[in-house]
Amino acid sequence: MKKFVLSICCLLLFLMGAPVHAQTQDISGTWQGTLHTPGRDLRLVLKISKAPDGKLGAVMYSIDQGGQAITASSVSLDGSSVKYAVAVINGSFEGTLSADGSTITGKWTQGPQTLDLELGRATADTAWAIPAPPKPMTATDPSFDVATIKLTDPNDRGKLFTVSGGGRQVITKGTTMDDLISFAYGVHPKQLVNAPDWFDKDRFDITGQPDAEGVPNQNQMRIMLQKLLVSRFGLTFHKDTQDLSVYEIVIGKDGPKLTPTAIQNNLPGLFFRSINPADLMVRNATMADFAGLMQSAVLDKPVVDHTGITGRYDFELKWTPDQGQFETFGGIKSAPSDAPDAPPDLFTAIQQQTGLKINSTKAPVEVMVIDKVSQPSPN
Repeated sequence: MKKFVLSICCLLLFLMGAPVHAQTQDISGTWQGTLHTPGRDLRLVLKISKAPDGKLGAVMYSIDQGGQAITASSVSLDGSSVKYAVAVINGSFEGTLSADGSTITGKWTQGPQTLDLELGRATADTAWAIPAPPKPMTATDPSFDVATIKLTDPNDRGKLFTVSGGGRQVITKGTTMDDLISFAYGVHPKQLVNAPDWFDKDRFDITGQPDAEGVPNQNQMRIMLQKLLVSRFGLTFHKDTQDLSVYEIVIGKDGPKLTPTAIQNNLPGLFFRSINPADLMVRNATMADFAGLMQSAVLDKPVVDHTGITGRYDFELKWTPDQGQFETFGGIKSAPSDAPDAPPDLFTAIQQQTGLKINSTKAPVEVMVIDKVSQPSPN
């Protein structure tokens, strides 16, 4: 009888000493904390939800960077360990839930950088306001109300097309006429006939303020840029058709490996974290967007989308570029890497990592014959 009573006492002691934040702790709700980056402080909000089957989901907002909703790719609670990942921005968090369930203390990792981050549980009274997302532009024929064009600083490198200020500025940096016309009209430089020598040499920074409210989509940006090329560069041209060598993007034999986008935005994000080896992040992009980037930045021929895939997707593509790729960035100067861990060539990488395939073929292609163009008029 004494042994039985002793056993019950031991069991009670074990239960009393058990962590109160074990698997029964509920972390659904709103969490917030400030990430102290080298450049500035960023306030992050994490809204965690729990489905009827107990599975966790989350949406993150960086409210000092516009407050765009970004869906987490995974969320987990294991004892007091809380983890979530946001694959779309290559970020992740791992922290420890406090005994009273009010804070999660840990580290945020994005790329090579790891920073301390403490998230506190927010209430209706303490929750930070998430800014309303910018409204999309509704104008069907927008123009630049004001635009400045200047030569790029020779010390500046890289190229950029972007929208800032809640859609109030369209910006390009380090862009040649080849780049500007390629973006505005969706053509490869090899589709430009009678282009002067300075088209691929002189680089320009352009800042334009639209005459309509809202954030422009890609088509609206193209319309504004087309008008700018006509009004400030005096561009006139006519179209013709020529048989050209092209690359076509098709679906591979095993089908596509693409993730529907986690970003709620009407503009795609396509950027290179490096070009040798090539590391391309594709976010919220259509296949036409991807083909356009490969055409304008990477490959030496026009690129056409023959996948038939609709919708917007997120994916990453890593490869070792060959000489002849990235000519708009000055080309690849070194020979392909023979390191054992080097990523494969582009044509192998795109099949392995995205389930797509690039074929070389020949087809009738529309070309732009330049009739007249000049250096930009003064601001």
